[in-house]
Amino acid sequence: MTGSVRGAVFMCLAMLGFGIEDALFKAATQHASPGMATLVFGLVALALSILWARYSGIPAWSAEYLRRRLLIRTAFELVGRLFFALSLAFVPLATTSAILQAAPLMVTLGAALVLGEKVGPRRWAATGAGFIGVLLILRPGAEGFQPTVIFAVLGMIGFAGRDLATRTSPPGVHAAQLGVLGFAVVTAAGIVILLAEGARPTMPPAPAWPWMIGTALVGVVAYAALTQAMRSGTVSVVAPFRYFRLIVALVIAYAAFGERPDGWMLAGAALIVVSGLYTLLRDTRARRAAGAGAGP
Repeated sequence: MTGSVRGAVFMCLAMLGFGIEDALFKAATQHASPGMATLVFGLVALALSILWARYSGIPAWSAEYLRRRLLIRTAFELVGRLFFALSLAFVPLATTSAILQAAPLMVTLGAALVLGEKVGPRRWAATGAGFIGVLLILRPGAEGFQPTVIFAVLGMIGFAGRDLATRTSPPGVHAAQLGVLGFAVVTAAGIVILLAEGARPTMPPAPAWPWMIGTALVGVVAYAALTQAMRSGTVSVVAPFRYFRLIVALVIAYAAFGERPDGWMLAGAALIVVSGLYTLLRDTRARRAAGAGAGP
């Protein structure tokens, strides 16, 4: 199994987990405020990540957290977590997830401009096709633009920056330590949202707790899979498999929240999936050809 195939598998597992996490969090915000739901989610997931680190025999704290690259990653993660939580609370799940799918295009662009990865014209075309699929789903201006969708756009930019920074993070930082850092950021985002809400914080009602704890449990597993994915293979190949999250979101949005995707949304989702599969196929064939050419 090549690094890119392994990265794609982990990315699909991560996106399945994040899709479930999004639905659980959205259910939690029906009983608790977005700020409180984010805060509890962050605290529980942070505790689980610390236990994971200790079980792995590594310290939860690392001086690497203060290095420039990880500080940049933390800043992007804070932006992503903050605005994506607000989007999940105030925007339909299918729409939020669709906007997030523009992240691979941003990651591919960043991989070419910042990391110096070689991205050929066919891979650019496949990534662009995926972005067109997102536009088919959103159809901006078709029925009026909702200002709240800016939350999802800002969250997408934050997560794309985080994924790039994860690629360049010090290899000595364990995935559990990245989880500790990441969910500490979620906790901070919850505090920021609580302050912005202005109301006096109150303990979430009993119906909210199963959803919030479930969000944390699934989130920790998905976060670990995402870290592994972004450390495997070529970023511009692995990143398009973030699109799988959209398929998960469409199914959950339909089954759990009664959101009905129309023909345009389904066509866009199909285009997104095909573009991701084509990108992986191109990379796999190129690596096999290079290996054959390097033979004795």
